[in-house]
Amino acid sequence: MHAKGLTKEESADRRLAWSLAAIAGAVNAAGFYVAGRYTSHMTGTVSLLADALALGDFGDALVAAVVIATFVAGAAVSTLLINRAERRLPNGAYAFSLLAEAALLFIGGLVEALAPEAMRAPLLILGLSFTMGLQNAIVTRVSNARIRTTHVTGMVTDIGIELGQLLDRRLSPRDDGIADADRRKLALHIPTVCGFLLGGIVGVVGYRLVGTLLLPIAGCMLIAIAVPAIARRTMAGRLPAATVK
Repeated sequence: MHAKGLTKEESADRRLAWSLAAIAGAVNAAGFYVAGRYTSHMTGTVSLLADALALGDFGDALVAAVVIATFVAGAAVSTLLINRAERRLPNGAYAFSLLAEAALLFIGGLVEALAPEAMRAPLLILGLSFTMGLQNAIVTRVSNARIRTTHVTGMVTDIGIELGQLLDRRLSPRDDGIADADRRKLALHIPTVCGFLLGGIVGVVGYRLVGTLLLPIAGCMLIAIAVPAIARRTMAGRLPAATVK
């Protein structure tokens, strides 16, 4: 069982995970509301690709393949940006990459507002897929592959595991060390999943209220919340103590 109490850095990690998960949830849900496709759910997209190929629907298969490729491209570009920034200014590398993501959200809002109607949905899907790949790669690099914010499957699985561990400790007649629950994981995963959910609700409602302004607003939130947390952590020269998948 982990010791109680959080360090200042662990608290910052949690706030970072929650804020980025909320932004990803908003972007993902808004993209589905507008274009009918999730932009960060690669498991579903790969399944869609498999279904389309099996049924001979090569149009849908092409769309799914392009979305996957765009997400991968976002992650690859993120890695290039971070590597270049680390060579010149190590302490600011991740902050600059998040600024790049914020800029993409601003551009996405502009494109959606100005693009021909027939092109808006495809451009939005590809742009947001690229952006979500970028964000996921940023957080993955910062956390040494321990934090993911654009999907929640791993976190929901870990919540179930830790709840099972807690239940087993209650039912077990003796402490044999098998059911060693990690309450810190629960304290991190549950609010992060809730942040993704709340972000999705706000994303859909927000798009209905402000339309194309939603993406620039999300970009401003990213700058105001995520960048300072990343900057403080990278300047401290450390990896996050939180464990999120």
